Amino acid sequence: MEDTLSIPSPDGPIPAFLALPEGDEPAPAVIMLMDAPGIREELHRFARRVASAGFACVLPDMYYRLGTLRFDLSRRDDRMTAVFGAAMASLGHERVAADCRAILDALDADDRVAAGPRGLVGYCMSGQYVLAAACRFPERVAAVAAFHGVRMVTEEPDSPHLGAAEIRAEMFLGFASDDPLVPDNVIPTLRDTFTTHAIPHRIETYPGTRHGYSFPERDVYVEEAAEAGWEGMLDLFSRRLHP
Repeated sequence: MEDTLSIPSPDGPIPAFLALPEGDEPAPAVIMLMDAPGIREELHRFARRVASAGFACVLPDMYYRLGTLRFDLSRRDDRMTAVFGAAMASLGHERVAADCRAILDALDADDRVAAGPRGLVGYCMSGQYVLAAACRFPERVAAVAAFHGVRMVTEEPDSPHLGAAEIRAEMFLGFASDDPLVPDNVIPTLRDTFTTHAIPHRIETYPGTRHGYSFPERDVYVEEAAEAGWEGMLDLFSRRLHP
């Protein structure tokens, strides 16, 4: 089953796509945060796949403050990439944290969603945001996955990894072996940070992959790595979110 939501937030209603598993029983919930190209059918298919594994999966349009942005990636060029950059720059940790709080509250009030901890998954630009949400909402988030996530470790005072002492979730992170958007210090820093704070984690670097390898509609797609990521993520959610 599918639904379209309008989630109240301080900055206005957040449009969201909701995919639900079959049956009438309330399902554990997963929040899926998009990559830079934004909402598209490819991400709807991802949400449906999460739902088919037994979870209620909500996919919010993170660019809602700018209106309705939709991109045809088959026509991508430098100008479209520049628009992505401008849209990404409209976000930030405080804005996304406020959105996550609103989404978590909406899930708590939805009788199609089971009570209990939530899962998060973020792609590319949203790797930073799901890590930050795990720090910000430790009582509400029990499982976090991120694939080719960026800006998870930075030199800024609000770098997401700096709040890791608050995390109670288990982490599963998948990275490309060749990703100029992920500096060499990021993965070792995350491993050390999670180990220091006794955060259960699994970090995989998939050989022969580049940034964006998870997306079937891109020329960098690597099925073996993408499927390994799906297996690891769904196993994590099954262990941490099901009653």
